[in-house]
Amino acid sequence: MPELPEAECVASCLRERVLSSTILSIWVGRVDIIRHGSRSLHQYIGAKIVAVERKGKCVVFVVDYPGGARYIVAELGMTGLLLFRDTVQVFPQHTHLILKLNGLEKEVRYWNARRFGRMHFYDSTGIERFLSARYGPDALQISFEDFSAIFRTRKGRLKRVLMNQKIIAGIGNIYANEILFDARLHPHREVSTLRPREYKNLFSAIRRILNNAIALGGSSIQNFKLPDGTSGGFQARHAVYHREGLDCISGCGSTIQRFFEERSSFVCVKCQR
Repeated sequence: MPELPEAECVASCLRERVLSSTILSIWVGRVDIIRHGSRSLHQYIGAKIVAVERKGKCVVFVVDYPGGARYIVAELGMTGLLLFRDTVQVFPQHTHLILKLNGLEKEVRYWNARRFGRMHFYDSTGIERFLSARYGPDALQISFEDFSAIFRTRKGRLKRVLMNQKIIAGIGNIYANEILFDARLHPHREVSTLRPREYKNLFSAIRRILNNAIALGGSSIQNFKLPDGTSGGFQARHAVYHREGLDCISGCGSTIQRFFEERSSFVCVKCQR
């Protein structure tokens, strides 16, 4: 958390407010929050933000720079937020980097309490290496043909494969649980046993759940909010995530169970055999 829907909603919110803004300065509160490119910060001063994109679970600012574009990658991790200056911040001491701008928004602040995420400053070669090392095909951009071809070559439990960012990018624990319930597949199912119809159901469930979550602003679990302070609404639509002990929404008569693994799995054992 945040996952693909949250990162997409953050990028969209930023896009509305910071495009064409010039970076006036970059304040760094913790040097270790920058994983790559700390010595290149001066090259971003005076540069214009020409795009804001989502790559996997990351938000990427594209800036116009003489000689070619440069990139600011915000890796959100488990608790990372990108916030506008006037958005109310709880525990402001966890603001570790600030982009100061001259546009509609005067600042974009990188807030991260647990610091599992980082900021990266890359040229074109650097970001290509970063993305190719970190992510496989995007969960909302991959074709069904490529999706089924990739999954047919994999072994292992289905949920673990879905969450492997090098196989398919953007799906974390929240949406893996929701997708698998929607597809009526058990998270412990061996990938190699899926039948053609089940590949189609899974692919459709990925698109449906992720797009529905984006439409509702993502899931505000823990501290997530958009840069303007807006909370997401998809958590109210969760069918299984954090619903252990509650009745299954399908009306099957069973209750949601929780399995403790590396990450908790939430399952209706009647619907997801």
